Amino acid sequence: MELKSACRMVLFPVQMLFYIVRASLSALFPSRRKDLSKEVVLITGGGRGIGRHLAKEFAKQGARKVILWGRTEKCLKETAEEISLSGTECHYFLCDVANREEVYKQAKVVREKVGDVSILVNNAAVVHGKSLMDSDDDALLKSQHINTMGQFWTTKAFLPRMLELQHGHVVCINSILSQSPIPGAIDYCTSKASSLAFMESLTLGLLDCPGVSCTTVLPFHTNTEMFQGMRVRFPQLFPPLKPEIVAQRTVDAVRADKAFLYLPWTMHALVILKSFMPQIALEEIHKFSGSYTCMNTFKGRT
Repeated sequence: MELKSACRMVLFPVQMLFYIVRASLSALFPSRRKDLSKEVVLITGGGRGIGRHLAKEFAKQGARKVILWGRTEKCLKETAEEISLSGTECHYFLCDVANREEVYKQAKVVREKVGDVSILVNNAAVVHGKSLMDSDDDALLKSQHINTMGQFWTTKAFLPRMLELQHGHVVCINSILSQSPIPGAIDYCTSKASSLAFMESLTLGLLDCPGVSCTTVLPFHTNTEMFQGMRVRFPQLFPPLKPEIVAQRTVDAVRADKAFLYLPWTMHALVILKSFMPQIALEEIHKFSGSYTCMNTFKGRT
């Protein structure tokens, strides 16, 4: 073995310990936040739910322009008007992220009418709340196209310019269900797991690209109309997150260049437990928390 390689092997554990300590200190002593005053933010699914709160939060924290994409013009228009009244320039465009050609076409329109997007927030998602055998085939395809493939098209549309300018940020609003799936939402869990793999790969691929970062947000059940009717057995122990809190923490993570954000922080324990506990123990945890039946009363967006 070469001396250089041997030295690297010896130093590797020391490096890992250093990074762990540095990350812990960063959590205790937050670093300087990124200024958003020159940023142009595009949010998919920006008309309602978490997307709407994200748009308001980016505007509140000083983003120069906010762009909303979605499929429902009424919601987009209402959100855009609210943000414009607050003093931030806001535009909206009808766009179905599942449609590749439509994404590329609208991305070109955005560049021509508004300018280069410097922060892309992939937030658009759907959930049908069915078991595999009860799911409609078209509904299964729809969730994969919107929740997963939509990220491919939007990122391919806007990332090249970020790399060219050496300035940009790609954000994904994922879900803790990507790492701890539940029955009754097999389409959503599968699509979010794929989405997480996409973001992990993208984050690593951009390590040598100066000025371009990624943030993946993995929240617990959030109290939005998309998950209307979903119930957990112990809401006092596992209260649903408020969408405005998810938005605030997401924007803060972007400003801090944080790669992964778990909400609440206790979700870290869930991921750690899953990495070493036997399957039968995990099944008991699901039974205890009521996740086996939490989608039984699911209504979804009305």
